[in-house]
Amino acid sequence: MSGWSNSTRRDRLPRNWPSLRRRVIRRDGGQCTARYSDDRRCELPGTDVDHVIPDSLGGSSEMSNLALLCPFHHRQKSSSEGGTAAALARKSVHRPTPTHPALDD
Repeated sequence: MSGWSNSTRRDRLPRNWPSLRRRVIRRDGGQCTARYSDDRRCELPGTDVDHVIPDSLGGSSEMSNLALLCPFHHRQKSSSEGGTAAALARKSVHRPTPTHPALDD
């Protein structure tokens, strides 16, 4: 089962997505653009064009907001964003701090 099977994400991509995807792959040399902590670039082939800032957070499909990632780094980034999105969507319940009955007037 594909990660796209229950997603509406593909419907939100611009009509020229295939062209944008090819341009990003060409621009990034077909290599993942993820960086390690020592600033080395991942050496794996890039297969997934990723929105650096997701559209759900106001990102666009402009070339400057697109990067090529290998499947590992794309899953890692998407998983992190999914957790962030879930946390933002979670409804916070704030209840007043109760006082001890003996302190009530």
